[in-house]
Amino acid sequence: MKYQLLAGFLILAALCQISTADVNSPDSGNLKTLQDYLNLASDNNAELKAKFEEWRSAIEQVPQAKSLDDPMFTYEAETGTNSKMQKFEFKQVFPWLGKIEARTDAASANAKAARQRFEMAKLKLYWQVKKEFYEFLYLAEAINIAEENLELIKHFEQVALAKYTAAIGAHPDIIRAQIELAKLDEVLTSLREFKKPQVARLNAILNRPADTTLDWPGRPEITKLGIDNAQLVNLLKEKNPQLAEMRWMIEAARSEVKLAQKRFYPDIGVGFAPRTDNMGDNSVVWMFSINIPLWRDSYKAGEEQARANMRKITQQKIDTENNLVSELAGVLYEIEESDRKINLYNDILIPKAQELINASEAAYKAGTLDFLSLIDSQRMLLEYNLNYQRVVTDNQQKIAELQMLAGINLN
Repeated sequence: MKYQLLAGFLILAALCQISTADVNSPDSGNLKTLQDYLNLASDNNAELKAKFEEWRSAIEQVPQAKSLDDPMFTYEAETGTNSKMQKFEFKQVFPWLGKIEARTDAASANAKAARQRFEMAKLKLYWQVKKEFYEFLYLAEAINIAEENLELIKHFEQVALAKYTAAIGAHPDIIRAQIELAKLDEVLTSLREFKKPQVARLNAILNRPADTTLDWPGRPEITKLGIDNAQLVNLLKEKNPQLAEMRWMIEAARSEVKLAQKRFYPDIGVGFAPRTDNMGDNSVVWMFSINIPLWRDSYKAGEEQARANMRKITQQKIDTENNLVSELAGVLYEIEESDRKINLYNDILIPKAQELINASEAAYKAGTLDFLSLIDSQRMLLEYNLNYQRVVTDNQQKIAELQMLAGINLN
């Protein structure tokens, strides 16, 4: 009964996490925030549902492991000219002490490992959603920047036209502005067309038709770490579901070793049979049986196999932990590098590029600067703004990857 209550609570808790079809679930056509995307993905994603069902299946192995084999009922009937006899026998086999416990412990550990596989699948799904969400957001920002630059070039064209009309400017300046407008308009068209494949990638993660409409999302606040590197390494070792899964797999293998050791001991059968003798008197015959664990070399080989499997998983865990810590170090480096670039663009490059445009326009109007230099300052601002959005996007994607590795949520 305790197991049934526990399993029910565990499954209910997981259902609350992966199914948000109630009031917390966003409408599929009204996805605005990152959390909306995460909620819909956890509700719809087929791979996550498959991992959940795998976990449920593993949980159901526990009551099977702790149960006895079915009792045996035997019925015999003998008929003849002078006799008519019927016999009934009932028999139940009881495993040697510790067998059921070891078998149950192995099944329970495997169920907990399956839970961690589900948690890892959820973290991986969230990382994929965040990665594509930030890419979608970058595309929206790139289009906005291109549109602003298009308006800036149109303004420069009007400035060149005004100078030409006043006979203080050259006609080639107007042509250069028009060429620049055509080039930027082509960039803008390409960016707008790129929305289709990006939407298709997001819809694939959300388990929806590829052509389902997605509006541009709102920009969330930039996520910051706020945790030092040593803490992150400790969190990874403690909370990463992949490592937690392997810890439970080691526990399951350890129980399998105990179970293999128990094969050296016999199982015990107990039964009874009602009897009626020739005088018509009734009695009960009690029966006792054991199997003979004779093939000890086979049992020894089974024990060694179980031990080898436990050693294998232990070494795999060490290797996995080393690889994850190494991967975390690489992600942390890239986050720190992008943080530095974000500050560079924010504090120096973009303000200076905007200042250069203002100064260049004033100088061009005064006749002390040529039009090509004015266009170059515009290109510089466009490049810096796009680079800044790219760096911010890379930064947020790497933080999302870090959250998956460390098994934490910083949003």
